[in-house]
Amino acid sequence: MIPRYSRPEMTAIWEPATKFRIWYEIEAHAGDAMADLGVIPRENADAVWKAKDVEFDVARIDEIEAVTKHDVIAFLTHLAEHVGSDQARFVHQGMTSSDVLDTTFNVQLTRAADLLIADMERVLTALKARAIEHKDTVRIGRSHGIHAEPTTMGLTFARFYAEMDRGLERLRNARDEIATGAISGAVGTFANVDPRVEEHVCAKMGLKPEPISTQVIPRDRHAMFFATLGVIASSMENIATEIRHMQRTEVLEAEEFFSKGQKGSSAMPHKRNPVLTENLTGLARLVRMSVVPAMENVTLWHERDISHSSVERAIGPDTTVTLDFALNRLAGVIEKLVIYPETMLNNMNKFRGLVMSQRVLLALTQAGVSREDAYRLVQRNAMRVWEQGADFKTELLADTDVTAALTPEQIEEKFDLGYHTKHVDTIFARVFG
Repeated sequence: MIPRYSRPEMTAIWEPATKFRIWYEIEAHAGDAMADLGVIPRENADAVWKAKDVEFDVARIDEIEAVTKHDVIAFLTHLAEHVGSDQARFVHQGMTSSDVLDTTFNVQLTRAADLLIADMERVLTALKARAIEHKDTVRIGRSHGIHAEPTTMGLTFARFYAEMDRGLERLRNARDEIATGAISGAVGTFANVDPRVEEHVCAKMGLKPEPISTQVIPRDRHAMFFATLGVIASSMENIATEIRHMQRTEVLEAEEFFSKGQKGSSAMPHKRNPVLTENLTGLARLVRMSVVPAMENVTLWHERDISHSSVERAIGPDTTVTLDFALNRLAGVIEKLVIYPETMLNNMNKFRGLVMSQRVLLALTQAGVSREDAYRLVQRNAMRVWEQGADFKTELLADTDVTAALTPEQIEEKFDLGYHTKHVDTIFARVFG
């Protein structure tokens, strides 16, 4: 991913030097296990650890690969340059390239998941704080983009919290599912490497042994991992889109923090644009780009092919780096979001009581009016508000068909805002415990 949308801790996971360090550790731990089993001499296994402080030369490995056309062999050749060809002759004993590549990829994905989990926790902390802050800040709820009934800004944040909390649970499950390793040799039969070697290496690398591999770890695990990241990205976009809507000039119930010296437009000095949440919308698309290729990687020929390899070299770093950046940007947006409670109230009252129509409808039916007639009576008064700018309550009080069923006091009571917020505490208890 480009540096503009990258954070150093995540990008470091995908650096070639990091990858080669993991390869080395896998080979060294495998050698230890083989020596313990008497498969290779202990001195050869110990010799490999002499390179533990070596900074592997990425350029040199690339130079060797240019000849061998094989990245793992290039690395093993370079390792032998440090350890000595005779002492390194048992390195990779009975193993196949995928043992190293797949186990390394899953180590990288679990490390990336750990960072993403921390990112999600930051987002959740921000959402919870803003939910509590604005638990009773009344705003109009909208369906189809049209005024519906009153809600609160706190409930808006709370529902986003609940959605992202589900995403965090899915991410933890995806991390657990991807945390497997395989040191099972060609076609996964352990013919040339003892299963105990796999158990030892996985324990050292923080993984579980893959119950059954072919020559590769099954890619349904990876498909679920990237699908989970895609869902999280969609939830992130859901929040970003709501903020973008609230910042529209005609709405202006909230806006991204606009820092001193910030410019909104090269042409129009008055502009304050929701650039961060628009950026998040775009980044969400990039994350979701990985989902279909990851799904298609599940299908491989027989015990292995490498059709998945080129895909994973791209989507592994690009997707995790992008989502890591985006989640931290989202957290910052939420933490600094500027909210305008008075504008929310003004917007709700823009149509002069119209949003209380359902309460009047229900009251009429409870007073003995048929639902069809009650709907007709309420709608005809509501249309005057839409079309003539009338006051809804005033129209109802002047409608003899309505007042024949409801007293003025009963009509007046239907315009109490508290009616719509009486269960906010119940919802908060469900979401936050």
